[in-house]
Amino acid sequence: MSNEIMNFRTRKWVKPEDLNPNGTLFGGSLLRWIDEEAAVYVIDRLDNSQVVTKYMSEINFVSSARQGDVIELGISAIAMGRTSITLRCEVRNMISHKSILTIDQIVFVNVDSQGQPSAHGKKLATTAVETA
Repeated sequence: MSNEIMNFRTRKWVKPEDLNPNGTLFGGSLLRWIDEEAAVYVIDRLDNSQVVTKYMSEINFVSSARQGDVIELGISAIAMGRTSITLRCEVRNMISHKSILTIDQIVFVNVDSQGQPSAHGKKLATTAVETA
């Protein structure tokens, strides 16, 4: 397990087209944003643009976001495998820092040009500090 700090690099403004019929942020939109943010994070960490999402653990919707809210997506690496990297994610309200969603594990796999798992040769730092 890593001591890496959760980084909140990406912010999204919740707009009318992001809402569900209840007037809150549609979960599908949020999950799309998370998958994209996580992929960009992994591409940067592994220095390879050929990565695929393999697994997402339980998605815990803690609270909701409404039109006009600004939310931030936080990602941290928690484990490295031979071909994989496991992340943790939290989404929160940028102003109040109230948690909106947590995902304990998102696993990405490094793949070769044929789409087969490929060793990435990276290690997880025991302590990493990144700036937002």
